[in-house]
Amino acid sequence: MANDLLFGIQTNGIKHADADPMPDVRTRFRMVKEAGVFDYVDKTPDPDQVEDFKAGSAETGLPIRAGGWFYELGGDEGLLERNVKLGAELGSLVHNTQIKLRHADGHVVTDDEVMAAYLDAAELGDRYGCVPCFEVHVNMWSEDFPRVATVARMVEARGVEFNMTLDHSHVIFKIDNPHEQKIFGTDAKVASGELVLNPFRPGNVIEEWVTSGWVKHCHARAAIPNNPKNTLAHHPDGSVGRGIQYPFKRPKPGEYHAEWDETLLEPWKEGIRILMRHHASDRKAKLGQISTEFIPNPDYGGGCTYSLFEQAIACVGWMRETWAEIRAGA
Repeated sequence: MANDLLFGIQTNGIKHADADPMPDVRTRFRMVKEAGVFDYVDKTPDPDQVEDFKAGSAETGLPIRAGGWFYELGGDEGLLERNVKLGAELGSLVHNTQIKLRHADGHVVTDDEVMAAYLDAAELGDRYGCVPCFEVHVNMWSEDFPRVATVARMVEARGVEFNMTLDHSHVIFKIDNPHEQKIFGTDAKVASGELVLNPFRPGNVIEEWVTSGWVKHCHARAAIPNNPKNTLAHHPDGSVGRGIQYPFKRPKPGEYHAEWDETLLEPWKEGIRILMRHHASDRKAKLGQISTEFIPNPDYGGGCTYSLFEQAIACVGWMRETWAEIRAGA
């Protein structure tokens, strides 16, 4: 059925503490299978791991339904084509596509350039059968959130469907976050009413993207308003992680560097509910899957001692229950 919804996991999150070694590919597939809650894995593997991914998928019966990578315009167009082609070879239906903020020559990419890149990517999707979905993500063009709707409508005006990946943790962590809202003048846009971040308020940006019918893929990584910075991990320049990940279930004592309060997850959960409510009643229903993405990078869970994998399992458990309730009500 078009309104079915599958739940998977991005393979960088198939490990426990950050300091633990990453299990080999086939072990990760077995871990996912044994967890019993995931329908697929999400990954565009490195070339030297492709055969291991194929073998892991065959051994466990878990498809590689999605993948993704990040790209610099003016330099990585060939890489995008190779990855979309590889995704199709692996059986992926969607390719999560991050477009960096700056062009290869250094300038900030324009809306026209992103639109042109999207149109080219859409042609690749038609050619190979794996659909590129442009993601909302920090450090990318789409961190300036109003630009997403601008580009989407430019694409639609040319008769092409716009497909995006929703990762609303990048929205949620900016709520009530003065430092993060200085980026792209988000604070002024919020103050003027041009941009509504809070998913409980009418006209919020998550709802705009969802109800416009743009979301084809979703990454689920919990975050809270004014999410604590990740002081456990640093970037090469010495800055601490921006803090775009919050444990979904209560961590054990000493496993998280800040206080944990389950009630603070409600805005993030509401973003998932908005997506699911729309999907349950959407006649066109193009969303097919949601991938958990609790990951160890500095801006996320770098340095963590809680289990990334256990957080993903708990998150999927809640999403399955929530989807069943929403679908029954619809």
